[in-house]
Amino acid sequence: MMRSGSLLIGLLCVLSVAVVQADEPIVIKFSHVVAADTPKGKAAERFAELAKEKTDGRVEVTVYPNSTLYKDKEEVEALQLGAVQMLAPSLAKFGPLGVKEFEVFDLPFIFDGYDQLHTVTEGPIGDELLGKLSDKGVLGLAFWDNGFKVMSANKPLQEPKDFRGMKMRIQSSKVLDEQMRALGASPQVMAFSEVYQALQTGVVDGTENPPSNLYTQKMHEVQKYVTKSDHGYLGYAVIVNKAFWDGLPPDIRTALEEAMAEATVYANEIAKQDNEDALAAVKESGKSEIIELTPEQKAEWMKRLAKVHREMEDRVGKELIQSIYQATGNDMGKL
Repeated sequence: MMRSGSLLIGLLCVLSVAVVQADEPIVIKFSHVVAADTPKGKAAERFAELAKEKTDGRVEVTVYPNSTLYKDKEEVEALQLGAVQMLAPSLAKFGPLGVKEFEVFDLPFIFDGYDQLHTVTEGPIGDELLGKLSDKGVLGLAFWDNGFKVMSANKPLQEPKDFRGMKMRIQSSKVLDEQMRALGASPQVMAFSEVYQALQTGVVDGTENPPSNLYTQKMHEVQKYVTKSDHGYLGYAVIVNKAFWDGLPPDIRTALEEAMAEATVYANEIAKQDNEDALAAVKESGKSEIIELTPEQKAEWMKRLAKVHREMEDRVGKELIQSIYQATGNDMGKL
């Protein structure tokens, strides 16, 4: 009797541990490389709040900003290995995964403003692009805006000839590499977390960023000039480890999809305003002079950079580029 009593007590202990474990929240590590007060940083925190709320605390999303877990080149591999569950890498980062089509977003002047952009990211073209990730062990959930980019340097950048001989930091993207070469600059691939020091010490002469990234990383403090060129777009794809996502209970997955949809609306609403506010703050700081391109100067940039579209057709897909022209009414292909 004592033995059967001991077995019963032991079984109850095992069952109680199992219940405690079952009640523990599902943890999602969400890693990114920018500051917490950028559009992406704020959207990640908003998703974490919504996920907890919509799952009644059954999911706990922990956000790791500012490359505290992984740098640019490390994070996608970490996701594939399951070391983190969620990322929002910039669209330039999918080439190493073998999905080069995402680099179409890096083409200079492919979008003239947010309306044209959202025609793609919120439509069938965007859905098709996200679908290309699934056989890489990655699931694409959404596109998040950051914004349109400015150029910065310690000399005024007003015409293409001003870039001649400049060392310009870029993300790892063949399209961005070709863009800088078309301007006469020398492209320098570098992790985002290393850019401030590289600008400060002269390892690179300048860079391109949406204003929110420029300002939150204090790059304007070591760059005398910022050209409001709006020449390119920087956005993100929110991705998860596919095996992890597929293994979630269906009701949890549905709740997280709802949270992501709301977080995406929030992300894209704040991105434009945050970038406008950041540019105003840069101007107010007095550390960088803001240069506005004249229509003639901008036309010269567009004419010089149109060839990048043609030269990247084999890499990102001529049909994809043409489908974006058709969807947006963009006429860069005619320059």
